[in-house]
Amino acid sequence: MHFSLYPFIFSLLPLFLFLVFLLKWLSITARPPRKNPPPSPRKLPLIGNLHQMGPIPHRSLHSLSQAHGPLMLLHFAAAPVLVASSAAAARDILKTHDLIFSNRPKSTIGNKLLYGTKDVVFSPYGEYWRQMKSICVLQLLSNKRVQSFRNVREEEIALMIEKISDSGSDVVNLSKLIAELIANVVGRAVLGRKYDGVGGRGGEAKRGFKEVLGNVVELFGVLDIGDFVPWLKWVSRVNGVYGRAERLAKELDEFLEGVVEEHEGRERKVGEEGRQDFVDVLLEIQRENVVGIPLHRDSIKALILDIFVAGTDTSSAAIEWVMTKLIKHPQAMKKLQTEVRLIVQPNQPVTEDNLDQMPYLKAVIKETLRLHPPVPLLVPRESTKDVQVMGYDVAAGTRVVVNAWSIGQDPVSWDEPEEFRPERFLNGHSIDSRGQDFDWIPFGGGRRGCPGIQFAVVVDELVVANLVHKFDFVLPDGVELDEGESSGLAVHKKLPLLLFATPLSC
Repeated sequence: MHFSLYPFIFSLLPLFLFLVFLLKWLSITARPPRKNPPPSPRKLPLIGNLHQMGPIPHRSLHSLSQAHGPLMLLHFAAAPVLVASSAAAARDILKTHDLIFSNRPKSTIGNKLLYGTKDVVFSPYGEYWRQMKSICVLQLLSNKRVQSFRNVREEEIALMIEKISDSGSDVVNLSKLIAELIANVVGRAVLGRKYDGVGGRGGEAKRGFKEVLGNVVELFGVLDIGDFVPWLKWVSRVNGVYGRAERLAKELDEFLEGVVEEHEGRERKVGEEGRQDFVDVLLEIQRENVVGIPLHRDSIKALILDIFVAGTDTSSAAIEWVMTKLIKHPQAMKKLQTEVRLIVQPNQPVTEDNLDQMPYLKAVIKETLRLHPPVPLLVPRESTKDVQVMGYDVAAGTRVVVNAWSIGQDPVSWDEPEEFRPERFLNGHSIDSRGQDFDWIPFGGGRRGCPGIQFAVVVDELVVANLVHKFDFVLPDGVELDEGESSGLAVHKKLPLLLFATPLSC
């Protein structure tokens, strides 16, 4: 009886082996595919790669990308951060998978300064953002609206030229004059007039508006560890970052509330100069409910602040860098002066009608923006789904940083990328400023690209053209041109641009 079981057992052996292999196969196929994350530098416990971020983050990230590739995964504490440093990586993020990467990561500082991110730059992707973007593109920054402020631009530039002329033999702080000019242009367009100070509703100005805006931009450039590790939010409370943001938010709100009340209190009419400013337009949209959703007061104030901060800081930084590059490269300065002075008579100002006749001017500005994009890391994004980028797996909830500065330094896209050569934009290197050429993206790209390109470009071109048309600039004796960079969301020269300006004799 005992021995008679063997044939039966041996007859079941093939079935047993089949079941073992079947279970093994099912366990393999049921297992999720092995992830293929982007290359990563080694990280430390708790802090991840934060120790590798220097005072100039876009340069730190560029150095890391040289060792780890154009798409790499960092960890700021436990939070994953994807860094794109090539045109191909940017194209995958800003075009191929634009929708997946259209969200913004949460920002505690943004929440405090922008009414819970009710603006357009930092608001999460969704219906509210779409409506705010539509208001900006169709109502505030349309070609017709930009053209309506032509006289404002030309008048403010004429005042700056007069200030420089009156300086005589004194050294001119060109950085300061440019910042004041842009603040005045944007102030008249957005608020209806210049504002020299920030105060209460109708109260006495407490401090310069430019100073306050500078503090806003500086705060947005702060790495808030609490956004990456929620239980470490106490760090930003202890070091005063959150307290500073709250005080600044209160100060700004008092000022913006005063501006809105001033506009509401006057008779509904087109502005003194025959046009509506942005606050007028927003209040009209609110009254008529033309966007399909209620436009609340905080949304109006958030949009005002958005456009003011973005419009002043980025344009002033761009113009400052253009003039810096021209001073450092006198042959380019001479070539540009020749172009401008052949088109416009010495006793006449450069107007916007002249700009299309100045291809070298446009090339100089594009080349400067390649080397010095005002916001070199653009504004961070966040993935909403698991996705593959350049063959690598990227998890939902990953922060995304596109290093526009690094892309401008990429020898794959640019010959001798470290050299200042405006001619490269005249010799077949056609560029689309709307963010469709991913080797040149100072204004970003995709759905979250900058809606104010037209406004920014015409101001930049007009200011530079008038400066080089009216003056010859030289450095003070014994002073070397410094190209050190400041820290912050928008990157200026670390030191102001101080020059002697000699008026062109008529």
